[in-house]
Amino acid sequence: MYQVVLVDDERLILRGLQTVVNWAEMNCAVAGTSCDGKAGLELIRSLRPDIVITDIRMPNMDGLTMLAALRSEFPEIQTAVLTAYRDFDYAREALTLGVTRYLLKPSNMEELKEAIRLMVSRLDSRPAAAEKKADSPEEETVLNAGNYLVRSALQYMREHCMEQHLSLSDVADHVYVSQWHLSKLLNRETGKSFFDLLGSMRIDRARKLLADPSVRIHEVAEAAGYADVAHFSKSFKKWAGCTPGEYRRQIHLPDQ
Repeated sequence: MYQVVLVDDERLILRGLQTVVNWAEMNCAVAGTSCDGKAGLELIRSLRPDIVITDIRMPNMDGLTMLAALRSEFPEIQTAVLTAYRDFDYAREALTLGVTRYLLKPSNMEELKEAIRLMVSRLDSRPAAAEKKADSPEEETVLNAGNYLVRSALQYMREHCMEQHLSLSDVADHVYVSQWHLSKLLNRETGKSFFDLLGSMRIDRARKLLADPSVRIHEVAEAAGYADVAHFSKSFKKWAGCTPGEYRRQIHLPDQ
């Protein structure tokens, strides 16, 4: 019997899904429910269900990133969206991230049953791991999801790289995956580690600030996310091949 997790911030919807659907008839059982998106993700990590039916417009939750996280970290889970959010582009993006069905509230019972039957059918017919083809549609959606997560993670890093204590954990929390999984995705998509990416972003920011001679070196260091000038100078030389002062002189002195 396939295990199902339901996630929706409307308790009435959760109760309705639990009681109105004849889960046993479709070889399923509701293993858990959550009315909070982030708590729902933790529940999914804990239970590792076969099927997830979720809303994507919940407080403090980026729905598309959540769907990408589910698909990337748990590619075996079948996912359906049940939401009141009517946006074609959003729905299309959700489908590229591996969502089986994008259902609009209020959804009729036949639509919901059809979605569940389709997910069950896919679970019944899934190939053994060793038989999966790398170019299969299922694998493509996993790659799409990973790519989406990396783009989201890099954008968040660019916006917060000046924060001295920004960590892999912070970024992983933002995109709803584990640190280990995000580290693997960053390496796969960029060929670089989290710390290398963060370092290059901070140095890029420092280069822009150094172009203004009125900004002092210690101010540049702080604005680029470094706790002290010594650490900043060492990192800058590693990435740029010269000290911050030397770099500033190079860009402000005319060619000899």
